[in-house]
Amino acid sequence: MLSSVKQDWFANVRNDLLAGLVVALALIPEAIAFSIIAGVDPKVGLYASFCIAVVISFVGGRPGMISAATGAMALVMVTLVKQHGLEYLLAATLLTGVLQIIAGWINLGALMRFVSRSVVTGFVNALAILIFMAQLPELTDVTWHVYAMTAAGLGIIYLFPYLTKAIPSPLVTIVVLTAVAIALDLDIRTVGDMGALPDSLPVFLLPDVPLNLDTLTIIFPYSLTLMVVGLLESLMTATIVDDLTDTTSNKNRECVGQGVANIAAGCIGGMAGCAMIGQSVINVKSGGRGRLSTFSAGVFLLTLLMLVGDWVAKIPMAALVAVMIMVSIGTFNWGSLRNLKDHPASSSVVMLATVIVTVFTHDLAKGVGVGVLLSGFFFAHKVALLFRVRSNSEDEGRARVYRFSGQIFFASADRFVASFDFKEVIEKVVIDVSKAHFWDITAVSALDKVVLKFRREGVEVDIVGLNEASATLLDRFAIHDKDGAEDLLAGH
Repeated sequence: MLSSVKQDWFANVRNDLLAGLVVALALIPEAIAFSIIAGVDPKVGLYASFCIAVVISFVGGRPGMISAATGAMALVMVTLVKQHGLEYLLAATLLTGVLQIIAGWINLGALMRFVSRSVVTGFVNALAILIFMAQLPELTDVTWHVYAMTAAGLGIIYLFPYLTKAIPSPLVTIVVLTAVAIALDLDIRTVGDMGALPDSLPVFLLPDVPLNLDTLTIIFPYSLTLMVVGLLESLMTATIVDDLTDTTSNKNRECVGQGVANIAAGCIGGMAGCAMIGQSVINVKSGGRGRLSTFSAGVFLLTLLMLVGDWVAKIPMAALVAVMIMVSIGTFNWGSLRNLKDHPASSSVVMLATVIVTVFTHDLAKGVGVGVLLSGFFFAHKVALLFRVRSNSEDEGRARVYRFSGQIFFASADRFVASFDFKEVIEKVVIDVSKAHFWDITAVSALDKVVLKFRREGVEVDIVGLNEASATLLDRFAIHDKDGAEDLLAGH
């Protein structure tokens, strides 16, 4: 226990603290921007980011991953805030946390194993594109000073590590460009221009909404969507950080942790949030690995706002744009472009579909949903093609044996039925399925159809080689040995 705590919290103190500072600086403009998207005051997003980062550092399942207010969650909240106001958003945030805790308790995190590598790659690439696109408004209709500052920032980010890696280059970029902007009195957009920063500590409060069924009816659909989007983004981000750090994480604990963090955020006037791939990548790239990096990001965020808010407000957006462009470049899986011609066509289609749907809808759930559905379709098609059948005549032509191998399910059931010659004049048919497996009621229905068709022709049918699982399925759902079987089949 003590060794685990030491490893998670104190094995990388210096880098975790520096990475946390970089993340805190980058969190400020994003939290303000997401608050604006959701239609609430900037402090709602800033308080949420502070609270979620601190709480998730203790209860989350993935050390080194950053959770805070996010754009994906903010987009879900827009309509709720417009129609019912902030208090209902806070109530929805609390319910979202409860649903996420329940999801963790019922092991919903295990569903991540059904998300293929192609979907994860597409998700990563789509987010990299979206992160880059989100910076374009800061580079549109601006003076040449902004382009110069952004280019200088990218230069520092990529060249400074050649001098030393002791200090994260994104932090150096932010400090240097802020100093330059102040010294030259440049008229460029700063963090302070995005909205007023809070000047007081958050206080505990409960949403001022009626505790009745009408309130639940209003907030439940939004909370359910927030739960799905939040857990999907968090679990996908955890998988990505697992790969980046070559470590593992507890997905179900992460579900519960996200729930606890959102409940805490809702109790101090913050909006619901989840894991952030961009900030998590910044954290990892800046050397953050342990829970201390996540904790310090939240603490530094609030400290910066309280103590040096005036200075934070002077950070030029160009510096943060440069950091986020670095994140988008580092996040994008460039190898996936080279692999398009080498990987199976189905994998490439899944990856590209995930990217296209996510980018054009700006909806993570839709993009991943399309990717998972396509993966399932291609997998079912591939398995169905492995279906084989051989037949031979026996007993001087009076009997025929059909030997099947492969998987018999909804995608191969029609081929199973088509394998038989129902017009052949024989006395007996043996269906050998010792190398096959029946998976679903569609397969069972296909077997019923075959047996009953042969019986109508006066042919005896013998089924041999059923494994235990297939036999159990047939016992429960097959009708060919039940009274009135032919009538039942005809009724279909």
